[in-house]
Amino acid sequence: MFELFEKAVLTGIGALSLTQKKGEELLADMKEKYKFSEEEGKAFLEKIQGVAKETREKLTEAAEVEVKKTVERIGLVPKDDYEQLKLRVEELEKKLAQE
Repeated sequence: MFELFEKAVLTGIGALSLTQKKGEELLADMKEKYKFSEEEGKAFLEKIQGVAKETREKLTEAAEVEVKKTVERIGLVPKDDYEQLKLRVEELEKKLAQE
């Protein structure tokens, strides 16, 4: 029964990220409602937190990829490139002013 419940919750969690406090609340609720042992509850909570962490990391990576694609597509210049070009322009302006 515990494994079935665990699979159902893991499936339902999806992209949900649990904070430590929410995780502890969930653990306490599970122990009370489903009579889980302390060890089962802790193992389950660790598994949930691991899944949430992996999901957050995957979402972050996917968002970064999409942002980079969008930046390239609309032609935005990265800040480092902009700063280098700005310095070059300033140097050229100084040289022109000296002539």
